[in-house]
Amino acid sequence: MTGSTPAARQETTLELWPIGNCQVSGLIDTSGALVWGCVPRVDGDPTFCALLRGADGQDAGTWRFELEHQVSVSQGYIRNTPVLVTRLTDRDGGAVDVIDFCPRFERAGRMYRPVAFARIVRPVSGSPRIRCVLTPMSGFGAELAPFTRGSNHIRYLVERNTLRLTTDAPVGYVLDERWFRLERPLHFFLGPDEAFDGNVEHELGRMHQQTRSYWAHWVRGLATPLEWQDAVIRAAITLKLCQHEETGAIVAALTTSIPEAPNSQRNWDYRYCWIRDAYYTVQALNHLGALDVLEKYLGYLRNIVDDAEGGAIQPLYAVSGAREIIEWEAANLPGYRGMGPVRIGNAAYYQIQNDCYGQIVLPSIQAFSDQRLLRMANKDDFASLEQVGEMAWKTHADPDAGLWELRTRTAVHTYSAVMSWAACDRLANAAEHLGLEERRQVWAERAQAIRAEIETQAWHAVEEPAFEDFGAKGHFAAAFNTSLLDASLLQMVELRFVAPDDPRFQATLHAVQKGLRRGEHMLRYDSEDDFGLPETAFNICTFWLIEALHRSGKDDEARALFTAMLTHRTASGLLSEDMDFETGELWGNFPQTYSLVGIINCAGQLSRSWRDWR
Repeated sequence: MTGSTPAARQETTLELWPIGNCQVSGLIDTSGALVWGCVPRVDGDPTFCALLRGADGQDAGTWRFELEHQVSVSQGYIRNTPVLVTRLTDRDGGAVDVIDFCPRFERAGRMYRPVAFARIVRPVSGSPRIRCVLTPMSGFGAELAPFTRGSNHIRYLVERNTLRLTTDAPVGYVLDERWFRLERPLHFFLGPDEAFDGNVEHELGRMHQQTRSYWAHWVRGLATPLEWQDAVIRAAITLKLCQHEETGAIVAALTTSIPEAPNSQRNWDYRYCWIRDAYYTVQALNHLGALDVLEKYLGYLRNIVDDAEGGAIQPLYAVSGAREIIEWEAANLPGYRGMGPVRIGNAAYYQIQNDCYGQIVLPSIQAFSDQRLLRMANKDDFASLEQVGEMAWKTHADPDAGLWELRTRTAVHTYSAVMSWAACDRLANAAEHLGLEERRQVWAERAQAIRAEIETQAWHAVEEPAFEDFGAKGHFAAAFNTSLLDASLLQMVELRFVAPDDPRFQATLHAVQKGLRRGEHMLRYDSEDDFGLPETAFNICTFWLIEALHRSGKDDEARALFTAMLTHRTASGLLSEDMDFETGELWGNFPQTYSLVGIINCAGQLSRSWRDWR
């Protein structure tokens, strides 16, 4: 367990511990308070929103247990689960444990994952006195949720949802925030507005054990690398928490509006399913053998493709699959450390981002040949996927906002074109597997045509001595007919567009490092965008650099950078989207799926083989 000494008023940080059950999720801070949690799902109303309430964060939109005369806190997950234990200790040696989890286990032939947060408070030593502060909010921070009370429960009205707290603690103590001695374990279940069946102590104890068992068995099925297993397992569990199991959607992060840099206005809502981010997530989990996430996501994709008009795909969708995600500002939430605005929704849904076609095709291709899947793809699925491929072919050289979602300008981005090439290339592979020779030839010819265009239009010729060692006079550029650089060029090897020893890639790797590397970190680009020059490193780009160095035979440097990145994780073992490349402070939404993907992929590539240990 990690430990800390509490302060009267701690500055809000991203030292947070996620809990969840693939329906709802919550973030617990270093005091053991639930400071972020939305209902009835990840993109809903933030009932617990203290994380974005600035200086008022400890007073409303939170759920915490305070220990009288507290002097220290320690926290840790129960091994191989997202079940958190927070120990609070007082000046006289009294201590209590707060156990946090969202129930998840199989019951009656289906997965039980209610819209519910469960908390168990246990005395450990001494004569501890505690109080419960429970202040859910409604209307995106507009007001404290109205409530009514019963003999053993409290009902909170949260917008269109009603939550019921069932507990064996004195209800009056909870409502009055009264101090009292904790002499026996107390149990709290904040969930659906329905009668709680059975004894709350026995039922929560059973839910706790069954939830732990579910996660331990899920982890048991992962094919982890020999080295860095703890880091990989924690990243994998958290990536699974980012899936909305009801539909199969995978969100980019659990939060909204954590700024990418202080006072930057780069505050975005990431509680939606980006086709790009989800592609990287299922790719990483697939490396570990977590096929359950892939299968559910493929079902989500099939519905997206069926609903697409003429094969046109948006960059992101709601977890329900809805297309429209109107962006607006929640005026009643001051923002992380008061750095607003707090945005709900994301206007990027109507942007043109042509890389998304490849990111639909690539994960879908596996379903044509992987016999482990419960549902393998067939020729009808291939015909539907060809519609997406047609769009990749038609738009491969069209200007778009790019993967960095620029809002005020467009270009023909190399990454988007390479993804379009990959879509055509992989469709040719699928057609061959299905015995559709005519279609294989069509897609192979299209892939070759796109390749030729990229190799001429994206190549930036440079007559400089620095490139002579690579045997390539120039480098690939981030956009056609420019000299621009961005870190996505490092993905050309991962997508199999070039080999790692290709002189053109080695020259590009050199140029990207020279232009974008800042010590142990990577910028995504260094040119001005809609908000000025980037101020922080983009964590996934640093992981892309590590992968590129490894594939170029520079394992010592790659391992050193990877080890350094792991030191920047929170105590919970996680990363956000961005990092101050001078101080190492984390910024951006949390936990960020992109960044966790980087941990898994780099560990898998750099780790020694299990055969070395055996």
